[in-house]
Amino acid sequence: MKARFLFAAGLLTLAGASTSAHHAVQAQFDIKKPLTVTGSVTRIDFVNPHGYLYVDEQNADGTQTPWAFELVAPGQLRKVGLGRGTGAIKIGDMITVTALASKDGSKSGLANTIKLADGRTITIAATDPNQTSDPQ
Repeated sequence: MKARFLFAAGLLTLAGASTSAHHAVQAQFDIKKPLTVTGSVTRIDFVNPHGYLYVDEQNADGTQTPWAFELVAPGQLRKVGLGRGTGAIKIGDMITVTALASKDGSKSGLANTIKLADGRTITIAATDPNQTSDPQ
């Protein structure tokens, strides 16, 4: 009986450690610095634990600025119609991403919404990190 209790306690400890190892939104992204980027999709990765979206923003002088956006997990992306093979986002599509800016000053952020080439706007993450996102 004591061995079962110790085993269960050990499992709970490990589960808590893996949960707390996941980064908090506020640790990596500035919740007070929203940004909007419009550009051409160059790559999208449907990987765990987070997907990634890469966009080249066209500047007024003709140059491009590459941006990287962290997305939610692939399963959550599928729930909002952005899973692999859906065709919702294709390389070369012009999209607009609203996001929280990265704290390190890099051209990256945590995507909140994506306005697709066909005009649909899809919410993929809550803008308030203390609020859960429940995409329909």
